[in-house]
Amino acid sequence: MSEIVGGIFTSHVPAIGQAIARGIQNEPYWKPFFEGFAPIHDWLSRTKPDVAVVFYNDHGLNFFLDKMPTFAIGAAAEYRHEDEGWGISGYKPYPGAPELSWHIIEQVVAAGFDPVTCQKMVVDHGVTVPFELCWPGTDAWPVKLVPICINTVQHPLPSPARCLALGRAVGDALRRWRGSERIVVLGTGGMSHQLDGTRAGFINVEFDRFCLDSLAANPEALAAHDTLDIVELAGSQGVEIINWLAARGALGDAVTELASNYHVPISNTAGASLLLEAKATVHA
Repeated sequence: MSEIVGGIFTSHVPAIGQAIARGIQNEPYWKPFFEGFAPIHDWLSRTKPDVAVVFYNDHGLNFFLDKMPTFAIGAAAEYRHEDEGWGISGYKPYPGAPELSWHIIEQVVAAGFDPVTCQKMVVDHGVTVPFELCWPGTDAWPVKLVPICINTVQHPLPSPARCLALGRAVGDALRRWRGSERIVVLGTGGMSHQLDGTRAGFINVEFDRFCLDSLAANPEALAAHDTLDIVELAGSQGVEIINWLAARGALGDAVTELASNYHVPISNTAGASLLLEAKATVHA
């Protein structure tokens, strides 16, 4: 019998990877952010997940403005980091879980979603930075990867409510999976930030706090916002919070918040991490 053990939510800005590569995690600018992962490391050492289902957004690596799927799911046996020099080097391949990926794809299509299926896929800092944050200094990744990509770049964007529903469909698929894996769900991106235009450097602490406060107990409060409302509230890149919302949906209704951390600014963004433990079991 497999089990969803919980969810980890984190920023994935490339500068985090650069800080790791340079070994400056304990410098005053970065230390408050990296310290937030101590309870996450402890939790991972106890729960020992076998698979990470990661909701993130592609940054022009697999998809660009001329071809931008709303949702895409990786079904490869292996993924490699090819992030064009951003963040950290991709020297460790990411083992896939293709059978589980196909199961998720089949189940979410049956639930009314139409993801693009990627039997070949590379990953960028949306995946690699969170992996380095969660499992630092490892020779090989201790989990298999199922990447689920959400469009946060090219309008029209999926609504927060639609992303929450996608996450719930993925969670239902995991609960139907006939396996023995321990599964952790990751939501990556955000929080509030804007990288260009007249609002470059924009951070909305109040909205970020609302997101952190709502995700565990009341994700519907965040899902009630329109996508363009979130762009206005959190910045054009802050809309990546919909990745967090999808990951939250996959965990099911019953969760316990174990850790939360918020630090501004890091690389003109609001950096945060959140750890939720799931109470539901995936029944084979």
